Amino acid sequence: MESPEIAPSTPPSSCNISPPTGQWPAANTRKPNVVYIIADQVAAPLLRLHNASSPIKTPHIDALAAKSVLFSSAYCASPLCAPARASMVSGQLPTKIGAWDNASPMGVDVPTYAHYLRKEGYNTVLAGKMHFIGEQLHGFEERLTTDIYPGDLGWSPSWDEPDRHLEWFHNTSSILQAGVCIRSNQLDFDQEVMFKSERFLYRAAREKETARPFCLTVSLTHPHDPYTIHKKYWDKYEGVDIPLPEVNIPEDEQDSHSKRLLRVCELADNKPPEEAIIRARRAYFGALSYVDDNVGRIMEILEECEMLDDTIVIFSADHGDMLGERGLWYKMSWFEGSARVPLLISYPKQFPHKTVPYNVSTMDLLPTLVDLVGGSFDHRLPLDGVSLLPYMKSQLALIPHHDTVFGEYAGEGTIAPLMMIRRGPWKFVTCPVDPPQLFNLKEDPKELHNLAVSHESSVAKVFKEFVEEANSRWNFQAIHDEVLKSQRSRRLCWAALSQGRYQSMDYQPNDDDASKKYIRSNVPLDELELRARYPPVDAMGRELARGHAKDNAGAKNE
Repeated sequence: MESPEIAPSTPPSSCNISPPTGQWPAANTRKPNVVYIIADQVAAPLLRLHNASSPIKTPHIDALAAKSVLFSSAYCASPLCAPARASMVSGQLPTKIGAWDNASPMGVDVPTYAHYLRKEGYNTVLAGKMHFIGEQLHGFEERLTTDIYPGDLGWSPSWDEPDRHLEWFHNTSSILQAGVCIRSNQLDFDQEVMFKSERFLYRAAREKETARPFCLTVSLTHPHDPYTIHKKYWDKYEGVDIPLPEVNIPEDEQDSHSKRLLRVCELADNKPPEEAIIRARRAYFGALSYVDDNVGRIMEILEECEMLDDTIVIFSADHGDMLGERGLWYKMSWFEGSARVPLLISYPKQFPHKTVPYNVSTMDLLPTLVDLVGGSFDHRLPLDGVSLLPYMKSQLALIPHHDTVFGEYAGEGTIAPLMMIRRGPWKFVTCPVDPPQLFNLKEDPKELHNLAVSHESSVAKVFKEFVEEANSRWNFQAIHDEVLKSQRSRRLCWAALSQGRYQSMDYQPNDDDASKKYIRSNVPLDELELRARYPPVDAMGRELARGHAKDNAGAKNE
């Protein structure tokens, strides 16, 4: 099934809300659990899901994809960690919620999928990275770990000083120092994320069948740079031909935004040597295999605890990584390597495997989750995402903004709002300080030919309509002024908060109450042991039906 070439003049629906279908799940059935696995900085075009010749070894993700609805043209709403995640959890574009960069706080009154599912009776749990600034829960009832990145205002960029390189910006060190490690910050963090996630799933398995359903978000920091990985995963690519980037553009021929990114990342006139590029890509491939093993471990637990049939499993990423394509690294652009992400939704007993080739956004996950659990929306509240359930049920007529994705970027590397429209085969990118770009990805998947300068009448018509749509949709000057105001305010506050006593904004997990762990004197020992054992057994060691662990109290001779 090929994506139809929907003309950019297709009028968008006036409906900003994707109403729930009301058809599933049935009101008298237990709602399914949800496990949402997020990897960080995954270049979707490199995965075997989308590239059969890829050398990247991801057998568990591939197996999950084989029983999922696979969205092969999914995009982030902003190609940078914090704004991408803020838009993903809220279903709203960055301009709607002030998610400009990696130090932009999202309002505590912005509803997220955690709020919506919690309202529907779910225990909403987060393990791992979410890059929230300030408020650290945003609707999650439990947060099992702290974040790997700071939750304060310290990473605020400055469009007032566009050529200033701040110490926390990306630079060439991740590439030049790429290779094998025994430990790293990233491995320490993801090990904790997995330990806490596994423990939560086992805890959930011990609950009574009448317990609340859960939505567990497992957010790993791999394969995000630095490009280093344990020898176990580095060795998976011993003897493997690590491909170099396919597209190489001389620095003086780069578009203006790419030239800025090269300067920001200290890559201008400083191209890494080929051997460093190969090391970086090999370590990145190994990091994806590490992510894959963790996906496999989660699936193994769900299966062995007999929860898999009643659990919706989602796999995606916040944004991509250019990984040397076009001479660019990391993200912060709208090219495919940076902006496209994997997106799988698995619930085989309701939705058979299929591939959806239409353009969708990670913002669509909020309304999709609400639809999947039979929830409801307040239609008076803003929502830019649309439910993907009609795609999953092949009911395309129910989808507003069909095959269309909007993206917004206002972080480091740009000096004005950088916006994107993806519709049908077209990708249109516009920024007040840069020449516009128009690509036909069906004919030009490597984005080599900017059709914004085409004299062909049909293409010129498409371009003109995109320009008019963008100018109608976005007030670029007003957005620019709002970004500058936010940056200046945050930098002033951070300068003040950096003086005197430092008060951390980082999340401090509070789930480690030793009085409620393992064996304690306030609960009879036999009862404790039976409660902790899974699968549950009776006093004679006979296995009981799953979901009855807490009914056992051997110390009371029951």
